[in-house]
Amino acid sequence: MTEAIARPQTFESLNPATGDVVGTHPIQTEDEVRAAVARARDEALWWSALGYAQRKEHLNAWKTAITQRLPELAELVHREMGKPVPDAVLEAGLAVDHIAWAAGHAKKVLGRRRVPSGMLMVNQAATVEYKPLGVVGVIGPWNYPVFTPMGSIAYALAAGNAVVFKPSEFTPGVGAWLVQVFQDVVGRPVLQLVTGLGETGNALCRSGVDKLAFTGSTATGKKVMAACAETLTPVVIEAGGKDSVIVDADADVTAAADAALWGACSNAGQTCIGVERVYVHEKVYDEFVSTITAKARGLEASADGKVGPITMPKQLDLIRSHVDDALARGGRAVVGGADAVGDRFVQPTILVDVPEDSLAVQEETFGPTMTIAKVRDMEEAIALTNATRYGLGNTVFSKRNGMAIAARVRSGMSAVNGVISFAGVPSLPFGGVGESGFGRIHGPDGLREFTYPKAIARQRFKPMVNVTTFDRTEKAEKQFTQVLGLLHGRGKKR
Repeated sequence: MTEAIARPQTFESLNPATGDVVGTHPIQTEDEVRAAVARARDEALWWSALGYAQRKEHLNAWKTAITQRLPELAELVHREMGKPVPDAVLEAGLAVDHIAWAAGHAKKVLGRRRVPSGMLMVNQAATVEYKPLGVVGVIGPWNYPVFTPMGSIAYALAAGNAVVFKPSEFTPGVGAWLVQVFQDVVGRPVLQLVTGLGETGNALCRSGVDKLAFTGSTATGKKVMAACAETLTPVVIEAGGKDSVIVDADADVTAAADAALWGACSNAGQTCIGVERVYVHEKVYDEFVSTITAKARGLEASADGKVGPITMPKQLDLIRSHVDDALARGGRAVVGGADAVGDRFVQPTILVDVPEDSLAVQEETFGPTMTIAKVRDMEEAIALTNATRYGLGNTVFSKRNGMAIAARVRSGMSAVNGVISFAGVPSLPFGGVGESGFGRIHGPDGLREFTYPKAIARQRFKPMVNVTTFDRTEKAEKQFTQVLGLLHGRGKKR
């Protein structure tokens, strides 16, 4: 009789630049995940009962502790996912700012407030408030292992929920660090950690959490939705993108080229709101291409450079396939190209003359590459930008028409004359449309995302016309009809 093969109980996170082991973490089972959620449910009762002021104190203590230990966190991010330390500091700093915003604005956004009751219900005092759901599950990504999950964690906590956090298997150490610092300053496991591979995330989806927030690929997002549907668990999905930069004829070309290059190559291009496509007005196309080409040639991906390694080894094949497809179909590489994809690093690659139906234009590449296309006018730029199934973010460079162009782009977020700036504004909602997902983190919408609205109507005095009784008289019905006619029946007859 063949012995059953024992399943591994731990896994390792590796430095993508060197292959060295950064840490070893448990693969938690379905029973262990359910136990964590059960503990969180008990903690949610205590946490929600604290009220906004006390939760604010705890969250501020957490963000202070993170800030004081920022070099330690940045170094861990660098070792575990490969991001240059200065970029890791920037990421963590923005996350800290979001903790502060969520903690400071939760009461104003979610607290009880009066709303108009209307003339028909003038005898009622109407109020609405937003109550915490209970326990929120968060499945975080590896590319921004601090900033992105914090957009769900901090806002869910500020709203009064407990959180069970499953970080990516590529960055479990960062997740463990954040949770440990929280528990050190708060003293209770309101925020808990579960680690593991896909099975652990699947278990969290089915664990009975009251809502699940997921960040990752569109394909995995669909699997998360399917798993959560079994228990009718609502989800927030922040999935992939294929964001563009639109450069108008009156744009500051130097600034646009600098922003596009950074948006495409920072974090080795592993940014869901990173720049993957650029559409440039024909009047400034040649100037833009020559400017960005000169800048890109001085940029190199290396272990200690400004562009780090590709974190997931399998992503290298996908990046290579996109570049190869673009070149095979008539595209040209003005920087980089087919040889730019190495064993751990991808050198910046800029492609021109690429067909719009190619992989490099239609599918998320998630590497330090971009396509640049010449357009006749902004009508064509907008049409091409909107011609994908994604709709996460985009950028517009124009001195006169930036807002008008941005308003017509089908995306959840836009930046005008700056790149990815919307992510750093805590009061703005973050999320996409189409296959980029749905639901919002950040801002008032992000706080409300992890609550349910509680409406209360309180009778202040008896109604002059009582129509909610079986003792309703014919006179009351007539009076109701007359009042209704006075309020709503005075329009022009059709």
